[in-house]
Amino acid sequence: MVTLVAFIAGLTFGIGLIVAGMTNPAKILGFLDVAGSWDPSLALVMVGAIAVGLVAFAFARRRISSALGLPMQLSAAGTIDVRLVGGSLVFGLGWGLAGFCPGPAIVALGAGYGKAAVFVAAMLAGMGAYEWIERWRSSGKEPEAQRGATS
Repeated sequence: MVTLVAFIAGLTFGIGLIVAGMTNPAKILGFLDVAGSWDPSLALVMVGAIAVGLVAFAFARRRISSALGLPMQLSAAGTIDVRLVGGSLVFGLGWGLAGFCPGPAIVALGAGYGKAAVFVAAMLAGMGAYEWIERWRSSGKEPEAQRGATS
């Protein structure tokens, strides 16, 4: 049942992205071109998503389990740190250069856009690099430069 609900939610999200035109990189780049012919339609999509999200999170915070009986897993972090800002900058640069963010890129990949395949491959490589770095950091190993030369 959980898999079916996840599939339906993903399908609804993907169809919404297609209907809103968010799988077209030109639409995203038009929104980011504030000095040229600015396209405000992405702002309207964002406002709609934020409104739905605010209502959904307000409702979810009052629950201990989901409608399917699974435990609620909401983030408790509320701090802005260097890693958050750095990740946001990398995300924004990729979004601005390619005209894709992860959700629309996966939908566009499914629709056969070659540019989306390049973006998704780069996104997966970045996710893999992040995992590798996090495992390396948690293993307690330090780079040679931080240990100091003892020879």
